[in-house]
Amino acid sequence: MPCLKKVNTKIISIISILFCNVSWNLYICLMNIYEKLVDIQGRLKAPKNQYNSFGKYKYRNCEDILESVKPLLVEHKVVLTISDKVIELDNGLSFVESTAQFKDIEGGIEVSAQAGIDPNKKGMDVAQCFGSSSSYARKYALNGLFLIDDTKDADSTNKHDTKSNAVADDMSWLPDSGSKFDNARKALKSGKTMQDIRKHYKVSKKVEQLLNT
Repeated sequence: MPCLKKVNTKIISIISILFCNVSWNLYICLMNIYEKLVDIQGRLKAPKNQYNSFGKYKYRNCEDILESVKPLLVEHKVVLTISDKVIELDNGLSFVESTAQFKDIEGGIEVSAQAGIDPNKKGMDVAQCFGSSSSYARKYALNGLFLIDDTKDADSTNKHDTKSNAVADDMSWLPDSGSKFDNARKALKSGKTMQDIRKHYKVSKKVEQLLNT
């Protein structure tokens, strides 16, 4: 009869783990950029770690998504970058366009999202308004890239400022000439402020400059 020798199970376990790691790393290296993205989309869990005490809801921000995706980026050896650019329209309105780029040595995939900038937002200075719009646009660029559904998130359920938004939407834009423009200019010369004008009209940057000349 053949001689049966006792095998050290600890050594077998170590060898098994080493070969599994080699196999998994080789599998990752063979995946193309689209396969890596699909794998991350399927495995990424970005919990809603933020809480709004006023509206009493949980939500996720851009930082929550980035912290959750970083280990998967390292695992797949891919790079994620986010860039912003400010675009100004002819009517004086501006918005931030954020682009999230998912890249490895073979190629890349990018997704962009936009958010309007309101420099007259109550309680914020200009820098804070731009920063808020940038964070919003970056979050939704990441949502689009990694298929994160925010239909039940704060941005779609937030109702506490609906009334003020509705009032603003009902106001018409102040034209750059005519009787309404002349009356607004007279009001400014009589001591009224631009904030007073904005209570009755939406004012573009172009019209504001004309009023101040």
